[in-house]
Amino acid sequence: MDLQKQTAPTPATELRASDADRDRVADILREALAEGRLTADEHAERVDGVLHAKTVGELEAFIRDLPAAHQRPTAPGYTPVPPRPTPGAIPLEADASVVAVFSSAVRRGRWRAGRRLHAYAVFGSVEIDLSEAIFEYQQVVIKAVSVFGDVQIRVPENISLRGTGGGVLGNFEVSPLDSVDADAPVVYVDGWAVLGNVEARPKRGRLVADILERVQDKVDRKLRRHLGH
Repeated sequence: MDLQKQTAPTPATELRASDADRDRVADILREALAEGRLTADEHAERVDGVLHAKTVGELEAFIRDLPAAHQRPTAPGYTPVPPRPTPGAIPLEADASVVAVFSSAVRRGRWRAGRRLHAYAVFGSVEIDLSEAIFEYQQVVIKAVSVFGDVQIRVPENISLRGTGGGVLGNFEVSPLDSVDADAPVVYVDGWAVLGNVEARPKRGRLVADILERVQDKVDRKLRRHLGH
């Protein structure tokens, strides 16, 4: 019996639309009105639809017949994170292990996250908190196994999170998370819960500072290039 759960990436057109997506489509409609491609009534009707659209696909329907729409990207400016890490990128041997047998074990605070971490809870509990961790690698795999135990994994809000696993009379739950930064770390939780619990989700209000610094560096470089011209 195959209990492993596979999560396919969500098609770009089915992703929830952001305010930036709506602004982009509204700009195209505004240009079309100014060029005479749309009447005032058509423009008003489409703008109203844009405000109520929920997905990227619904937004694209309002500009599909306009030339400007085909001169710009119609999908979000990022590539969806795959459900599994890059083949060969993560070694099979763990950089570290956290084990709790009839006890509890915690890994949190300012610590360096390697490429692979193993967590085992047997009649015990394990807590892995990555909200203040230093990510030296973009892809991190956490193998979590719970047997009559509990494994809790917390990650910052500005990284990506994926999970592949299952439960045998237990609970395996990973809340998918997508970072807007294509270079942000990705944490893959892989494991099983046998009469136990494995749970991974973002820790609200906690961000990886070094990602924020990288984003700011990119903004500063673009600003310097702009001023240089």
